[in-house]
Amino acid sequence: MEINNIKTLGQLKASGYKSVGIKDELRNNLREKIKSGKPVFEGVHGFENTVIPELERAILSRHNINLLGLRGQAKTRLARKMVELLDEYIPFVAGSEINDDPLNPISRLAKDLIVEKGDETPIEWLHRSERFFEKLATPDVTVADLIGDVDPIKAANLKLSYADDRVIHFGMIPRANRCIFVINELPDLQARIQVALFNILQEGDIQIRGFKLRMPLDMQFIFTANPEDYTNRGSIVTPLKDRIGSQILTHYPESVAIARTITEQEAKLDETQHKLVYVPSLAKDILEQISFEARDSEYIDNKSGVSARMSITAFENLMSTAERRALKAGVDKTTLRLSDFIGIIPAITGKVELVYEGEQEGAASVAQNLIGSAIRTLFPTLLPKIEKLEKPDAKTPYSDLIEWFFAESGFELLDDATDEEYKSILDEITPLEVIVKKYQPQLDKNDQYFFKEFILWGLVEYKKLSKDRFAQGHQFKDMYGSYISKL
Repeated sequence: MEINNIKTLGQLKASGYKSVGIKDELRNNLREKIKSGKPVFEGVHGFENTVIPELERAILSRHNINLLGLRGQAKTRLARKMVELLDEYIPFVAGSEINDDPLNPISRLAKDLIVEKGDETPIEWLHRSERFFEKLATPDVTVADLIGDVDPIKAANLKLSYADDRVIHFGMIPRANRCIFVINELPDLQARIQVALFNILQEGDIQIRGFKLRMPLDMQFIFTANPEDYTNRGSIVTPLKDRIGSQILTHYPESVAIARTITEQEAKLDETQHKLVYVPSLAKDILEQISFEARDSEYIDNKSGVSARMSITAFENLMSTAERRALKAGVDKTTLRLSDFIGIIPAITGKVELVYEGEQEGAASVAQNLIGSAIRTLFPTLLPKIEKLEKPDAKTPYSDLIEWFFAESGFELLDDATDEEYKSILDEITPLEVIVKKYQPQLDKNDQYFFKEFILWGLVEYKKLSKDRFAQGHQFKDMYGSYISKL
């Protein structure tokens, strides 16, 4: 349909245009996408076999939807993606506050205008990008904000009595007629405000200051909420739940690979950083594993969740740590180091809710423990497992390396060491090279030094070496040699 040629109601009728409700509009366009095999929610990863099929079924069923899940589970992103299922343009009566359908007007203004001008009623077109409304539920939201109120200034200007419905100023919901309307964090909305939504969802009328207007608003409602057993600020009142067609549970990524994809997609990095810092694949796995460890940690409140934003901001911090080091050294290329992970601690401490034991331990200490736990988890997937119980004189794959530390009394790895100094220090530890060649022969050359450092951190986690943090870096030593030397 060539919308530039359709500017009046008569032209719209002549074009053969037929009105379709928003829920049918979403349903029809979803049907076409499914039949054609086109992806429906591009850019949303990890929900292909869980959340997205349920969401598609809800749309096909013409349901209002409640997305229930912990923070950072792409609830709002899913809602915004639904805009892509709308028609590109829809017509509305020019000047209408509530996007009146020219073929099915519901406001007094639009009805009066059509009676007055007939087929010459002016028509405008609304793009789908303008058909998305979003409101964060906060305790100060009022019925007037959402539904509307009597406007005394309008009454005075138009010289109308308060009995005339033209004195009404419509709120956000009526103005979102024929649009997708999202209310985020629904339990935060006061119960009396939630009650005001009952009629809109079910009966199709709105009540404002004594006016009961029969206005069958054509809307797709989407609500988002945290599980009610977590939020202590309120809950969704039962009758409102009853009026929401489908409740869909979201979840965190189920694998490190999916989490990596999300982080790489969402991290705000520029081309300069990508060119300056080389990131080994193992570094990305460790970064994502930290979030998995956090969700299982005894120090973190798992009811509050650990947002995917933690990995995203941690990755940004990680890149910035390496970038800062390179800038100080005056080089135009560097490789990420495991010791750079000390730079992600501020990104972790601001994203987790600690339980009492975690508060006692301290946020920074918990963050360091999470980094260590991630290394400990990944270590046996890449290298021979370190058994808890070993015979005193038994030879293990790491014996030569541990003996090197016993003989050499360890070494210091400075945070701001140049790449040449960093490589030189690790090259001095000859048993490291043997382990890498034996157990990771196919390892990319660019990843080898990161992997060498990973072996050292792993042995620390398994209590085969000791690691101390000081102001300018880390010191690695054997577990007992330094103690024996003092005797």
